[in-house]
Amino acid sequence: MLLLRAREKIMERFRPLLTAHGLTEQQWRVIRAVHEYGPMEPRQISDICTISSPSMAGVLTRMEALHLVTKERFRDDQRRVLVSLTSASIELVAAISGDLEARYKQLESQVGRDVVDKVYEAVDALLAGLEQESQ
Repeated sequence: MLLLRAREKIMERFRPLLTAHGLTEQQWRVIRAVHEYGPMEPRQISDICTISSPSMAGVLTRMEALHLVTKERFRDDQRRVLVSLTSASIELVAAISGDLEARYKQLESQVGRDVVDKVYEAVDALLAGLEQESQ
C-alpha cells in the first residue's frame, strides 16, 4: 500500500500534463519506452512498461489508430510485429519533456534531492533483489 500511495502522489504531478496532451499513462509509458530503447516487439514493451500482454494489445491498437505508433510485421516471421513511434509521438516527447523535467525539479525542491536519490536507490535495490529471487 505504501508503494501504491507513493506512486499515486507522484502521478498526481504528472497525470494532468499527460491528459493535456491527450495521453493516458499507459500510452506515455509506451512512447517513453520506445523513444528510449527504439523499435521493439509488443512483449518487450509489455515487460519494460509493466503492462500485461492482453492490455498491451489494446493499448497498441488504440495508439495505432491515433497515429502514435506504427506496427510492422517481420519479413521472416509474419507472426512477429515491430512497434515504432510516429513523428507525432516524437513531437509529443519534445513538447512534454521540458514540462516533465520542471515537475521533477519541483519534486526535488519539495522533498529534497537526497530523498529522491535515496528513493531511487532503494527501489533499484528492491527490484534487483526481486529479480534475483525470480531467476
